[in-house]
Amino acid sequence: MSSSANLAVELRTRKRSADAAFGWVARGSAAFVLLVLAAIALTMTARSAPVLSAMGLDFFTSTQWSPPEKVYGALPFVFGTLFTASIAIAFAVPVSIGVALFITQVAPPRVRRYMIYAIDLLAAVPSVVFGLWGVLVLSRDFGLGRSFLTAGIILAVMITPIITSLSREVMETTPQADKEAAIALGATRWEMIKATVLPHSTGGLVGAVMLGLGRALGETIAAALVIGSALGQITTNPLAAGNSMPAVIANEWGEAGTLHKSALIALAMTLFVITILVNLIANAIVARAQRRMRGA
Repeated sequence: MSSSANLAVELRTRKRSADAAFGWVARGSAAFVLLVLAAIALTMTARSAPVLSAMGLDFFTSTQWSPPEKVYGALPFVFGTLFTASIAIAFAVPVSIGVALFITQVAPPRVRRYMIYAIDLLAAVPSVVFGLWGVLVLSRDFGLGRSFLTAGIILAVMITPIITSLSREVMETTPQADKEAAIALGATRWEMIKATVLPHSTGGLVGAVMLGLGRALGETIAAALVIGSALGQITTNPLAAGNSMPAVIANEWGEAGTLHKSALIALAMTLFVITILVNLIANAIVARAQRRMRGA
């Protein structure tokens, strides 16, 4: 066998070995992620057992939270978390998608480049800075007070760069030929966007929104500074003070006793479950959108 043939065989062998090694690394990484999630779930479940044994289902349905009386009801905090996250999504999604469309479809190259830099810098701002800005500007100067609305607006500002960046990257994957074909058929720019860009990007946009929602659900410091820290408050008035699961955990952990800490860990477990459910719903929506696209 010639030296060139031996070299070819050796290269194929190395390639197969590299592919096999990559496969094992990928499987190991996936298994590690699942192991970490399982460890988190088991740890939080075990640490939540004391308060769940003491309160039962009342922990999830009661509105009273009184550590001195050893009464812990998580419902107001679950409501506050979902309410502020919903306000944030309502503000952030239209702005984020609009900015992403402007960057990818309208803005000239120079403007596009500077806008991308600005959005990336905004995403890197620490959450405590947004929280302090909310306290000093929205709460005081704009008269919103520390409320659900203030927390929702701050969360919207925080998640807008995330949703915008991901939406922009998804929109940029739309085949140029599809857009040019729509324009060639006489479509306006908006008609081209509706016919090609948005349908092609549906799954990615849903994923971007769900990632932003996950950030809004789990944000701690900014929400704790501006939401008002009201206990037992369930109201749909956005100007009322409230509380959220991450905020109450941050505010009360330092002074919590054994059962109190168990209740706070149970709140974290509840937030963990809600986040998983949100991701499952997002995956279902994306899968449905992809099936509809294939059917179309």
